[in-house]
Amino acid sequence: MELPATTVYTREGCHLCEQAYQLLTRYGLHPRLVDIDQDPALRARYTDCVPVVEIDGTERFRGYINPLLLERILRAWRRTAAPDHTSPGREPR
Repeated sequence: MELPATTVYTREGCHLCEQAYQLLTRYGLHPRLVDIDQDPALRARYTDCVPVVEIDGTERFRGYINPLLLERILRAWRRTAAPDHTSPGREPR
């Protein structure tokens, strides 16, 4: 099963951004990195709070990734993304 699209808004030299990227990859995610300093609107929006992590289009973390919350988010995503294997007329367990 493919994992959700993940984006990390970052900036060059940000050690917290590097740690966030490493943690996300340990969970099997393949985050897209976006340097906020390359876009004035992103720099204005996120300048004091990188890294900012979006998972499946929703902003989930600013500055720090809580591993427990990340696990819960991924577990919930897997449940909703998993195909329903019930037969017609049969209730899921």
